[in-house]
Amino acid sequence: MFTTYEEALDWIHARLRLGIKPGLKRMEWMMDKLDNPENKMKAVHVGGTNGKGSTVTFLRSILEAGGYTIGTFTSPYIEQFNERISVNGKPIIDKELVQLANVIRPLADELEETELGGPTEFEVITAMAFYYFANITKVDIVIFEVGLGGRFDSTNIIQPLASIITNIGLDHTNILGNTYEEIAFEKAGIIKEKTPIFTAVKHPGALTVIEEQADEKSAPIYRLNQEYTICGHESLARGEVFTLNTKLQSLEKLELSMIGQHQTENASLAVLAAQYLNEKGLFTVTEQAIRVGLMRAYWPGRFEVLSENPLVIIDGAHNEEGITALTHELSTRFADRNIHIVFAALTDKKLNEMIGKLDHIANQISFVSFDFPRAAKAEQLLNISQSQNKLAVDNWQSYLLEEMKMLEANDMLVVTGSLYFISEAKPKICKFLKNITISL
Repeated sequence: MFTTYEEALDWIHARLRLGIKPGLKRMEWMMDKLDNPENKMKAVHVGGTNGKGSTVTFLRSILEAGGYTIGTFTSPYIEQFNERISVNGKPIIDKELVQLANVIRPLADELEETELGGPTEFEVITAMAFYYFANITKVDIVIFEVGLGGRFDSTNIIQPLASIITNIGLDHTNILGNTYEEIAFEKAGIIKEKTPIFTAVKHPGALTVIEEQADEKSAPIYRLNQEYTICGHESLARGEVFTLNTKLQSLEKLELSMIGQHQTENASLAVLAAQYLNEKGLFTVTEQAIRVGLMRAYWPGRFEVLSENPLVIIDGAHNEEGITALTHELSTRFADRNIHIVFAALTDKKLNEMIGKLDHIANQISFVSFDFPRAAKAEQLLNISQSQNKLAVDNWQSYLLEEMKMLEANDMLVVTGSLYFISEAKPKICKFLKNITISL
């Protein structure tokens, strides 16, 4: 029996030792023991390689602007662990997390003694989310973000009202496959019988796989540049503007507060899903709710400007696709700036490609290590880089603080890489920037 938040969190994190174990048998076993809470809620399922969290946020914000109470399950966290299970963007409180851990632990211990083996950290957290939204806090709908892949992901026991696949990239190839088509097949595993699928996948081979799976499941499909199009895009100082054309209507000059052209695709998927829910009479979603929701949507750690002076940006670009989006924004928005990048990554990523793109854009690049089981060493990253102005750093905390002190008017600091690193770095940076403001 856990009595403190720290005890519960330590137990959850200790399950990282079990690694990643794709499959639904353990989840189904736990759900059966809990009287199948996953069947007691309305849900939308969001998968893809990049943009899942942003799409979840856009859809939540739209529905919330319409007056609904929205649950979300996302991963990983940026500012605090509890945010993985949230209601209207507000993380569950510590007391609730302890309560959930005490519900799931006996099941985990019992499951450990079966041939299925104990549940992983992610399976435990997913089970907690299902129990929470079914039994502790009832909401109008829950938006579930896929953890890894789709077909065998722990969240894939739900029967959603709609499914979303944001895009397909070559990430987690050691688990999901080495080609776009193989990965697409795993992602398309969230497509359910006669349940609409909304996608922004552009890779022809990957899209074909998704279309085949949709056809097999008789699932209506809505594809970027076919059933809907994005045009009139403009970048603003702190966001984006674009027009979305669908078969239902044309929504002109939709405005986002989240930065990055790729966010227009994520936002469009959210709008389409919201329009579908409205069209089917499941929820009432007005154009005003769409516009207000998109403007209000905020997701930490995604091209987030932490300070204008000095200019400090943090971005969880944790794979090649994320780095491509980041470098595109930096080259178009800040071509006149002296860009200093601080980068950390996990060893299972395509480090050569990622660092190559960063080398091309950075005036200076620093590589750091951080405390995580799969984290790459700074020296390993340094040896990959071809930059003429590179550095490996042992203590990233003190290094970041010193670098921010030295930033000049035309300089900018971009802290990027693993989301696990970003979650550690952001509070340190924010605390330092706050102290600067107070001292001024």
